[in-house]
Amino acid sequence: MRLDGEAIIITGASSGIGAAAAELFAAEGANLVLGARRETELASIAGKIGETGRKAKWLAGDIADGAYQKALVDLAISEFGGLDGAFNNAGTTGEMGPVPDMKTQNWEMVIATNLTAGFHAARYQIPAMKLRGGGSIVFTSSFVGYSIGLPGMGAYAASKAGLIGLVQVLAAEHGPEGIRANALLPGGTKTAMAGDDPAFHEWVKGLHALKRMAEPEEIAQAALFLVSEESSFVTGSALMADGGNSINKT
Repeated sequence: MRLDGEAIIITGASSGIGAAAAELFAAEGANLVLGARRETELASIAGKIGETGRKAKWLAGDIADGAYQKALVDLAISEFGGLDGAFNNAGTTGEMGPVPDMKTQNWEMVIATNLTAGFHAARYQIPAMKLRGGGSIVFTSSFVGYSIGLPGMGAYAASKAGLIGLVQVLAAEHGPEGIRANALLPGGTKTAMAGDDPAFHEWVKGLHALKRMAEPEEIAQAALFLVSEESSFVTGSALMADGGNSINKT
């Protein structure tokens, strides 16, 4: 088991990539602290994991709230004795539209949820990992704002690109302490965020060299690589699991 006995935080764990990661990490032996807004869904996923004999605690809240991020770390410490890793996966696209037409409220909400939340996560998770002698912190970023710019996604692109900059600094600052920091850049994935419009899905598929969208479980496998010791010499990276989106021009 690649995460045997390790305490891991997963945010955005109520559905999609986060839920898939929760099930996969538990199968690999992790003890989990699950975070998201939706209590019912978190409780259900934690219950399923508990039936397998692994431990999963959950706490609902807003990841943009520093007090909530601290509470997730405190829960890992109180239940599992510390923190070994984190998959900071929760995020939002916000309202889409040209920047000149964008409401300031939308910009601020997207930046708070996608980027400021990463700051809060790091400031509480890293000290806890330091007490364990090291760890791995992973953030879900995006190919949007990194390899391509999609019209209407200015706030999203800025926030996700900012996470990559944050990762690079965290990796440089805390590498000597045995703490690795990386960003995971998924391609189009079959989650609730992608909606259920078949025409939109076909368009998204065409962006990728593989001409399909990812299953959440495929992105969870990439997250497992970054959280586990299999990536022990990987830090400060922007790892693409994008189905060839970044190299596809047809």
